[in-house]
Amino acid sequence: MRRIGLALLALALLSVAGVGTVALWVRAALQPAHAEASQVDFAVKRGASVKSVASALERRGLIRDARAFEILARWRGLEGSLQVGEFAISGAQPAGTILTILAEGRVKTYEVVIPEGLRSTEIAARLAAAGVVDAEEFLTIVKDPTSATRFGVEGPSLEGYLYPETYRFPHGLPAEAVVRVLVDHFLATWRTIAAEAERQKLGMREVVTLASIVEKETAAPAERPVIAAVFRNRLARGMRLASDPTTIYGLPRFDGNLRRRDLEDETNPYNTYKFAGLPPGPIASPGAGALRAVVAPAQTGFLFFVSKNDGTHVFARTYQEHERNVDRYQRRRRPR
Repeated sequence: MRRIGLALLALALLSVAGVGTVALWVRAALQPAHAEASQVDFAVKRGASVKSVASALERRGLIRDARAFEILARWRGLEGSLQVGEFAISGAQPAGTILTILAEGRVKTYEVVIPEGLRSTEIAARLAAAGVVDAEEFLTIVKDPTSATRFGVEGPSLEGYLYPETYRFPHGLPAEAVVRVLVDHFLATWRTIAAEAERQKLGMREVVTLASIVEKETAAPAERPVIAAVFRNRLARGMRLASDPTTIYGLPRFDGNLRRRDLEDETNPYNTYKFAGLPPGPIASPGAGALRAVVAPAQTGFLFFVSKNDGTHVFARTYQEHERNVDRYQRRRRPR
């Protein structure tokens, strides 16, 4: 009996020693693969198993041992939690840190700057250049006549509602999700002025359309409330807006020169030289400054303005005064 007891004790000790050896191996195998290493891009594709991800990490030299990575993932209960996307990972990171990055979905993002006053086509081009979304897929959603209702805005399309901001997007997002982010940013700003717009009996589409014109007419923030006042004064008097940017928006092609025939074109619904009131919809995406200027315009009787050729404008209350300004700042500057 004594011999049997000693044998069992020996087996138990060997078992414990084995577990300890495995634990030491796992701990060592989960250490960083390299003392120093720069970050590299690593993609996890949809449907990838923890085993295939671990193998790919090992092949790339990002972890020491795929089996140890698998063991850790299963021990943490994360074998089915690895997220899809592109990740920035370094071989100098412990395997446990890499696992956390993949499980929490800390995907690599790319900055996209969308300035005020861009058309949807220009916004689509910027997003596509950053590799965020296919331009045609993006524009299909923007131009879909059902999109305005689906995204909670007013308009014939989503033109004007793609809010200008600096964004960070991962690669691989569906176009619909990217559009949703931009429109949601607009809606957040809209909520800050919605009560005042309602008090003035201005609808969302009216405000955004006029704000888009203000945005295209001036790049000087201080002028926005004055430009907005000019257009609101003209609308109140039944005058045509006579805005170059709206007319240009409605042209199928524009080479940089707005010609007299363009100003007389009655087939262009955005020709505010020919048609009174606002154009059918926004012509660009306005920022917060232009949106607020429309609901809080300057208190002035100005009805006209002309460029001073330095990014700002000179304003006038009468047509005679306006003609003098045009003569001073435009006609005398034209080459003979």
